[in-house]
Amino acid sequence: TRVAFDGVVNDPMKMGGVDLRLKFSGDSLGDLYELTGVLLPDTPPFETDGRLVAKIDTEKSSVFDYRGFNGRIGDSDIHGSLVYTTGKPRPKLEGDVESRQLRLADLGPLIGVDSGKGAEKSKRSEQKKGEKSVQPAGKVLPYDRFETDKWDVMDADVRFKGRRIEHGSSLPISDLSTHIILKNADLRLQPLKFGMAGGSIAANIHLEGDKKPMQGRADIQARRLKLKELMPDVELMQKTLGEMNGDAELRGSGNSVAALLGNSNGNLKLLMNDGLVSRNLMEIVGLNVGNYIVGAIFGDDEVRVNCAAANLDIANGVARPQIFAFDTENALINVTGTASFASEQLDLTIDPESKGIRIITLRSPLYVRGTFKNPQAGVKAGPLIARGAVAAALATLVTPAAALLALISPSEGEANQCRTILSQMKK
Repeated sequence: TRVAFDGVVNDPMKMGGVDLRLKFSGDSLGDLYELTGVLLPDTPPFETDGRLVAKIDTEKSSVFDYRGFNGRIGDSDIHGSLVYTTGKPRPKLEGDVESRQLRLADLGPLIGVDSGKGAEKSKRSEQKKGEKSVQPAGKVLPYDRFETDKWDVMDADVRFKGRRIEHGSSLPISDLSTHIILKNADLRLQPLKFGMAGGSIAANIHLEGDKKPMQGRADIQARRLKLKELMPDVELMQKTLGEMNGDAELRGSGNSVAALLGNSNGNLKLLMNDGLVSRNLMEIVGLNVGNYIVGAIFGDDEVRVNCAAANLDIANGVARPQIFAFDTENALINVTGTASFASEQLDLTIDPESKGIRIITLRSPLYVRGTFKNPQAGVKAGPLIARGAVAAALATLVTPAAALLALISPSEGEANQCRTILSQMKK
């Protein structure tokens, strides 16, 4: 870490007042903790230049005001003002920070991903501090630990905005804003908002770092995400006007994302209307299992999905669908079984049934088993699916179907085919 400054120090013997132009640069903002006592997250290499005005009182509390700073983290610009006040029971960091052009890859280290400019330097910085990657082979969910042991060294009340988001074409994200509140190791992002694929994501995240193990809760709403903007590079999806809506309520305990999900409880609801599916699409997005399933049910046809509906209960880290169904132009498909976040194991059964005079050749159920990283699919041994059995099974799911209707906004009206299908099930 490098520091440069010039300016005025009043009463140098007591450091009573300071007015300096102050520059910082280094491999990671997290490295500044040893120098300043200010707890900041690990980041790619950074540099910042601003005015520091300080009133220092060694007996009571001192105020350090870093005004109008400008700088970069990785390839992202940062601007703002922060005030750090010492005192009891803990020092506090307050202020506003903005990035006019935020590169999502530069946020990688905050969520345990080595990405962005200078990722190798950031990694070396972690290694100097004795930190090692703990991601087990064959696991998908992140095992990087939240360093909650330092969360109680200070409080924080900081607002952050990312105006223009620079991202890979596969992740269309726009305006990002959050209010970060840290008090006695209790961390809240309340709210966290951003635009995605022409729609919006709104969330409240609560991590209780003062608990052992950490307690976590997430409430997330996704509204009107446009399918063609979710996959802008997939030509097939540009034909659809479909959208996706969703709600998630999750709570769990543990000091990593994997641990939190591994014993989580809650609910996940998703609705997709007016989509398209084909073997070619599954191949493009890298879902080999999906490629097999779509091929087994529909062959090489491109099939319109009128509505996909999921209402999943999660208990002790195991997701079980109340309803998980696809209504396509050719078939009605019902998915049952379990997905365990603790073991990352899948055990799903997929029952397809032809609609009307349209005939699909497959009348046997399919299975998806194995791990999140290496799922395996095939035809399930046993009796054929009785004609009408899938529709009859879905007709009994009145309550979970009714709960999904709340995801459809009144402005969408009858244009959302899920409204018609779910309303029929409700009756």
